[in-house]
Amino acid sequence: MKNNLLSEKLIYTGESQTPTHLHLCTYNTNEMQEFSGTNFHEVSDSLNNERINWLQIHGMKNTETIREICEHFEIDFLVLQDILNADHPTKIEEHDKYIVLILKLFYPAKKENEDDLDELGQQQVCIILGTNYVLTFLERDTDFFDDVSTALRNDVLKIRSRQSDYLLSVLLNSVIGNYTSMVSDIDDALEDLEEELLRISDGDDIGIQIQSLRRQYMLMKKSILPLKEQYIKLLRGESTLMHKINRAFYNDVNDHLQFVLQTIEICRETLSSLVDLYISNNDLRMNDIMKRLTIVSTIFIPLTFLVGVWGMNFKIMPELDWRYGYCFAWALMIIIGIMVYAFFRKKKWY
Repeated sequence: MKNNLLSEKLIYTGESQTPTHLHLCTYNTNEMQEFSGTNFHEVSDSLNNERINWLQIHGMKNTETIREICEHFEIDFLVLQDILNADHPTKIEEHDKYIVLILKLFYPAKKENEDDLDELGQQQVCIILGTNYVLTFLERDTDFFDDVSTALRNDVLKIRSRQSDYLLSVLLNSVIGNYTSMVSDIDDALEDLEEELLRISDGDDIGIQIQSLRRQYMLMKKSILPLKEQYIKLLRGESTLMHKINRAFYNDVNDHLQFVLQTIEICRETLSSLVDLYISNNDLRMNDIMKRLTIVSTIFIPLTFLVGVWGMNFKIMPELDWRYGYCFAWALMIIIGIMVYAFFRKKKWY
């Protein structure tokens, strides 16, 4: 059994093969320093309790390194297990000395070939906020937080003069920005499909596209919807790690989150209407096919009757010895067929 309460063995449950490596940013109002390494010992001596320390951990394969980091910052063993559990549900959890956030980041998955439909990939990110540190655990190498690193280097909006909880708000804003981008892409794709369905397109792949977008929607909903209640812990929490001066930034992030949640709700309604519209279009196409078949059958009913009459094996039939009987039969059947077709056209049944 993996990472349960009855075992002290740590196992990363995800599929990422990214080697574990670390990137440390330590900063104060005057300067910022950066350090990198493949294990905790290479960067631990650079930690500075007089500064804010942002330690980024990419790759969860080396569980021993993850253990060393958590032991150094006095992170609970259960939280350590949650970090290594790649399928852990979204949550925000307050502890005495730190706050834990487990979130998902989304990205377009690579296609095996050009004909494949777009899919959505995800990776887990765990953010831990302490008094003078922020830890971010990521399964893969990613550029999600590169703009934050750039802002620290350039001291944008005096970011280096603020507390660690402000850095957390900036990181959260990047995560919510990722949600906004992905949900907007799904919303746009749904609108395009809706327009295509309203044109009653004969494309056989529309149903497949709807299912693909539905899978993406469900994946994002499962990860984002829990934040609707969890985020309140940050807004109303009494933790000493959350400073009142930075509350406005968390309110701003919450506004972005509410936009994402509203868009998800719109996507749900759009998906529901698309499924109904797709079924209706299929029924319309089936009715059109049945109408065409019915017209063809109706045209041939009188012709079949005539052929049946003249095909009977009676010895004495007036038309059998008539010289022009064969031509008359063909002419009669063609005229009847044209008359039935013209009748359908006049009634606008076809």
